[in-house]
Amino acid sequence: MMKCFSIFKTKKRGKSSPELREQNASTKPPTRLVKSTGSISSPRTIPELYKEKGHNLTKFSFSELRNATNNFNRLLKIGEGGFGSVYKGSLRPPHGQGPPLVAAIKKLNRNGMQGHKEWLAEVQFLGVVDHPNLVKLLGYCSVDGERGIQRLLVYEYMPNKSLEAHLFSRTLPPIPWKTRLRILLGAAEGLAYLHEGLEIQVIFRDFKSSNVLLDEKFNAKLSDFGLAREGPQGDRTHVSTMPVGTYGYAAPEYVETGHLKSKSDLWSFGVVLYEILSGRKAIDRNLPQSEQKLIEWVKQFPADSKRFRMMMDPRLKNEYSMEGARKVAKLANSCLRRNPDERPEMSRIVDVLQEAIRESEEDTISGMLPKRRMGDVA
Repeated sequence: MMKCFSIFKTKKRGKSSPELREQNASTKPPTRLVKSTGSISSPRTIPELYKEKGHNLTKFSFSELRNATNNFNRLLKIGEGGFGSVYKGSLRPPHGQGPPLVAAIKKLNRNGMQGHKEWLAEVQFLGVVDHPNLVKLLGYCSVDGERGIQRLLVYEYMPNKSLEAHLFSRTLPPIPWKTRLRILLGAAEGLAYLHEGLEIQVIFRDFKSSNVLLDEKFNAKLSDFGLAREGPQGDRTHVSTMPVGTYGYAAPEYVETGHLKSKSDLWSFGVVLYEILSGRKAIDRNLPQSEQKLIEWVKQFPADSKRFRMMMDPRLKNEYSMEGARKVAKLANSCLRRNPDERPEMSRIVDVLQEAIRESEEDTISGMLPKRRMGDVA
């Protein structure tokens, strides 16, 4: 699993909100990166919006979450990222009535201030956003004790793991073409909501296939908001911040300059589009050197060429719409333009993916592509 990088080096359950401050009172909140230009009608910050909605989150005790995961049993671990491990847990239902609530419980590594910042960012952003294609935060746990700090998050449980798991695992069945398109559309709608559907723009900053979770019906939900940031306000064109993210997905202009825009998410989305098409990882060190970087390897298979078919995931077994696949590849290319200002808006991505889904459904009616056309290469 690719890790995040940085280029420069106990009370009873109840409705509550964690303190909107850092461990060190002199440190500014991490989500407020760029000041408004001072307009009276300027959007509120994420912490300000959170104060209105944070009381909807449940505060869990550490012992409650420890019991829910059988003392964080390794057999219940369902994921691990740069900031902590995720466990499947079974919580007592509210008021003790009804079946247990199955949840995903993330226990952050105890790495001091950095861990607290990521935890606080997730609580604040997920406490504000509300969209069917974003994972729902149910509650949190925050304990400062003699044994150090404990920071935990409780999410809705996503039974079908991540897009990454299904694309690259050889133990899970391959995702059918139309399901892949629906997953892409759901992820795009989630990003479009963050970019365009809130009072303040949110930049996800770590979009990748492992952060696209799948529910029981394979609906996509974005997860892991620890690196999310508010977008620029007023006449600002970008947010300046230390580049962080995941190798293979991070936009080059952000890595090189630290200038973060919503269009940085578009680059990452383009990489995942090619992962969906090819069934290959963004970076795979097990392949020959010339094939290790996905977005370099795919350049030899242009979307309008006869060679394009050779790039497609062999696990699809040719059961896909060729026109739909070409449309997705062209969409990926538009997301991967070197100049971020030339990349499309997420709302445009949503429109194109809806078109690709309609074309794929039409191809299903007329027959998928079992026969080779004259002039096609194998």
